[in-house]
Amino acid sequence: MNVLLQRILGRLVRVGDLTVTGPDGTAHRFGDGSGEPVHMLIKTRRAERAITFDPMLAVPESFMDGEMDIVGGDVLGLMRIAFQNLGNGTIDAAWTRAIEGLRVAFRRFQQVNTAARSRRNVERHYDLSGDIYRLFLDRDMQYSCAYFAEPEMTLEEAQLAKKAHLAAKMRLRPGQSVLDIGSGWGGLGLYLAKSFDVQVLGVTLSTEQHAVATERAQAEGLENQVHFELKDYRDLVERFDRIVSVGMFEHVGVNHYRTFFDAVAKRLKPDGVMMLHSIGRAGPPTATSAFIRKYIFPGGYIPALSEVLPAIEKSGLMVTDVEILRLHYAETLKHWRERFLANRDRAKAIYDERFCRMWEFYLAASEASFRWQDLMVFQIQLAHRNDTLPVTRDYIGKCEKALAMHDIAHRRTGSAAKPPRRRKVAGQE
Repeated sequence: MNVLLQRILGRLVRVGDLTVTGPDGTAHRFGDGSGEPVHMLIKTRRAERAITFDPMLAVPESFMDGEMDIVGGDVLGLMRIAFQNLGNGTIDAAWTRAIEGLRVAFRRFQQVNTAARSRRNVERHYDLSGDIYRLFLDRDMQYSCAYFAEPEMTLEEAQLAKKAHLAAKMRLRPGQSVLDIGSGWGGLGLYLAKSFDVQVLGVTLSTEQHAVATERAQAEGLENQVHFELKDYRDLVERFDRIVSVGMFEHVGVNHYRTFFDAVAKRLKPDGVMMLHSIGRAGPPTATSAFIRKYIFPGGYIPALSEVLPAIEKSGLMVTDVEILRLHYAETLKHWRERFLANRDRAKAIYDERFCRMWEFYLAASEASFRWQDLMVFQIQLAHRNDTLPVTRDYIGKCEKALAMHDIAHRRTGSAAKPPRRRKVAGQE
């Protein structure tokens, strides 16, 4: 291993148990020996040089290309060591602040997400074969943070709880119109229509997701109640009683927050309610990691609340509730990672080995970011008026309990999941 990389790792890794074997076959151990050991094997000089000068991008790239392997432990363990040592004071603080300042300054140039570019960005990730996502998602294909109301919940139960949690906050009534911005594979829209007898329009830029969602609506006999369109949210002209957006805001880009909330304000009726569910940062603004930006979510950005709230205020909308979901996404990603690895051979048959290694790194690094860095999920409830919703949060719990009871009754009887027409759910009176 080259001397410079040895010095960098020796200075950085003070906590944990990391062994690195270089392309010359020599092994060096770093850290205090605590925690699960991880052994990284660097196979080529090229990978060694790249990791020395740009580790945040070169480590995942070298792993993807097979020029670096984890021969002891796993990627999650490697990321745990990396994240637990970042910011521990072993690297010059002024230099760190300078580098981070440059990354933040240039983040806006990486997120010029016009309508045309947004569509291309979506194609890079969401227009992958739906068979890939079926390998690791729940049966409803929810590709966003689940809600583990109880620690022992299965992934399916936690994703159902997420939909119920969001629905309860929207305070839906039969016959209302609902806009789902970034409707995914249609699961949330179909759930709202069946549980509350509402009319749903879902918009997406993914042709793959649009096709699957439309097929699902037809298969469930809901095509007259739930409609999905390939459309940018900026092109809508209708107004809605309720608006919901789950896992889409991360693709808006910091340059376009004002545009997003101005559009929501115009599309939301005067007595309407919006729910925004997005990944966020508990700390100050930063930049998207080079690996995620290049290979996973081009144009994507995870905001700090300090970047989101000013855009909401300028749009004229009112924040009526904010909830921070801590560690829920870490548990969601754990389920996804374990399911993906269990189906790795099937994923390789659909794409190739490099794709599998890329996604293994993506899922593990994402889980690590929610466990050991400052990532979280926020749910922001918005309205035009301060008297649209009750002044206490009791209605949310009442609605969730009613939905849970209905779901239990459905499973026991095997009856149609859709409740009687014009039915009111408890807590929505």
